[in-house]
Amino acid sequence: MSQNAQREQRIQIIASLPAQLRQLVSQLSREQLMARPIDGEWSVAQNVHHMADSHMNSFIRLKLILTEENPTLKPYDQDAWGRMNDEDNPELESSLLILDGLHQRWVMVFRSLDEAQWQRTGYHPEIGAVTVADLLETYASHCQEHVEQLQRTLKAQGQ
Repeated sequence: MSQNAQREQRIQIIASLPAQLRQLVSQLSREQLMARPIDGEWSVAQNVHHMADSHMNSFIRLKLILTEENPTLKPYDQDAWGRMNDEDNPELESSLLILDGLHQRWVMVFRSLDEAQWQRTGYHPEIGAVTVADLLETYASHCQEHVEQLQRTLKAQGQ
């Protein structure tokens, strides 16, 4: 598969995530959204809120990389964020709306890039150099991993 085809496949994963999430969570009860049947994994609600936070951070990192010379990309404690009241609650609509709009914009930016922009870098203190291409690969995988985690959580609930 060509590099462009691989990129487009990853962009499509990012484009389709909001609809996938809505399909997975639309009929769930408050109890199903908040249940943590698998030790060490977040609830469905925490996962959805986490994706909104994580993907906002990634979008900002993308814009920084594209507009600054090798910017430092700030890490954050996702587990601490996941314990905050706005993430540990069953009200998903605000996070789903964030993901709807954010993913549309993210896809628009990714599809507009030329080859030089794909190679631009930022510096992440925990992992080192990060290219725009790395961000796409990481977050396409992130989408898939969290959909799989949601499916495991729902299966563990008997769904």
